[in-house]
Order: sequence, then structure tokens, then C-alpha cells
Amino acid sequence: MPEGAAALTIRILASSALVGPCLQDLGGRFPELCIAPHRSLAWKLGLNSAEALLAQPTDQVTEADLAMAPRLKVVGTCSAEVDHLPLETCAVRGITVVNTPMVPADATADLALAMLLSLTRRLADGEALARSGTWKGWALDQVFGVSLAGKTCGILGSGAVGRAFARRVAALGMQPVFWARADLAPVDYAGGTAPRLTLEDLLPIADVLSVHCPLTVETRNLLSAKNLERLPAGAYIINTARGGILNEPAAIRMLQQGLLAGVGMDVYDAEPDINEAWFSAPRALLLPHLGSATRETREAMARVLCDGVGAILEGKLG
Repeated sequence: MPEGAAALTIRILASSALVGPCLQDLGGRFPELCIAPHRSLAWKLGLNSAEALLAQPTDQVTEADLAMAPRLKVVGTCSAEVDHLPLETCAVRGITVVNTPMVPADATADLALAMLLSLTRRLADGEALARSGTWKGWALDQVFGVSLAGKTCGILGSGAVGRAFARRVAALGMQPVFWARADLAPVDYAGGTAPRLTLEDLLPIADVLSVHCPLTVETRNLLSAKNLERLPAGAYIINTARGGILNEPAAIRMLQQGLLAGVGMDVYDAEPDINEAWFSAPRALLLPHLGSATRETREAMARVLCDGVGAILEGKLG
């Protein structure tokens, strides 16, 4: 639809074409489809007649946006988390929320494991040496890393990603332990069972701490400076969940002091802006929110999202 054109017949309004053909197929079933950048004029005009709104994880959808969409039946997002959507307003208006919580689990767990292995085996240091032109060959004490077998991995979040990560670290010989927010029952992660511990009991034994919980009022600043100080010296932290859970200045300070052996960050408190102190922090691995970024995963997320939205528009769900 041309920028600025009136949107009188839009049934599906999306801020992105997604990956693969699923959205176009959905638009063929429920014309008209409008793909317009979030908050563009075409997007704003499309709200008036939209029955389905498809948002990206970076699209902050507000109550005011929904007030401009009187016909809205469903809001969908290609993400596991829904903290960018006005859930209370959706509930009051009977607008169904569709997301893709299970689909990105393996891809995100793979990335978290890759970050952990990169840090513990010092891959960046090894590559820098190989590229430097100064490498003299194998040496007994060259670029020492850390073995993971026999160590304890604390996992914050027992959802699909947390359980997938537990399977991976258990295969390396680590002992996964989950954070108990309320339920103390052991977690069956489809590769074994792991205990749940309170944060106070988990942190002091976590050689590795991997974050896989949603960002909520409860989890914001969960890893505060005080809680980070409970970790054993030389611990590693991996965050592929959401920015805001980890106190970034405190983690950077502990890296600088040598209290943490490494921190892997795929998400940030104010992304896409990154605290510049990370750039000079030692033993920090920084990625640009790549958790689910495989073609297979993104196509599967689009398929699940579009199938769910289509079912709502057909009256089969909701």
C-alpha cells in the first residue's frame, strides 16, 4: 500500500514481511494485507480497520495504539516474550495474543551454549593469536581455557529454552540446577531431572549462570549487584533472555575486578543502544540479539504465528 494511502479494508497489518511465504499466504486468505514499518503513516492508518496486528519484538505496541484499532481481534508477535504488548488492554477488550514461545528454544539454547564454549575455551584469544602472525606453534600452557565437565550450571527459567539449555550442558557433563521462583519440584528437562533452588542457594554454587526467564516486574534487576556478589569467584554469566534482568554496570565492574571469568551478552537493557563500558570490558562476548536467528527457526516462527492468527480470524480460536 502506498505511504499515506487510506486504509479502509485492511484486515491484517504487519510491520514486517516475516521470513518465508507464510505472511503472504495469510494475506491471500484474508485480504487486505498491509506491510508497513511500525509507526509509519501507513501503519497508523491501517490500525483503523485492522482485525489482526502483527508486531516484531522491537515494536512497542501501546494502549493508545489499540485505541486506534476498534476492529482488532488478535495481536501476534514472532517472539517468545510478549513484554512489548499491552496485555491488560488486550485482555479487557478480548483481543487474543498469539506468540511463538516454543519454536525458538533450540536455536536460542544453541547460541547460549556457543557463547559459553567461546568464553570458557577463549576462542577470541585463540583466533587473535592465530591471526597475529606471531604464533610460534603449540605450547603447553597456551591460551588455557576452563573445562565444563563436573561443574554446576545455574539456569534462571525452566521454560522451553531453559530446559533445552539444560539438555545441552548436561551432555557436557555439567550439573544443571534451576531457579525456584515458587515451585520446588524438580525439573524434568527431557534428558534427566534437575533440582530447583532458591536464588540464595543457587547463586553461590553456580560456576555458570545462564538467564532464560522473561522480563517481568519480578525479574527486572533480578541479578542485582548484591545477587551477583553471591556468585563464586570465576563464574560465567550468559544472557540470551532479555535486557533488564542483569545489572549491567555491576557485571562490568566485576569483570574489571576479575571476579567474573566471562560474560556473554546477546540482549541489553536499552538495545539497540549498548552500554559503551561493555566495549572495553575484559572477557565480554557481545552479540546483536541473535538468539533465534536461524532461517529454519524464523520460518517456523512465522508459520506458527500465521497459523494462529488465521485460526482467530476464522473463529476457530479465541
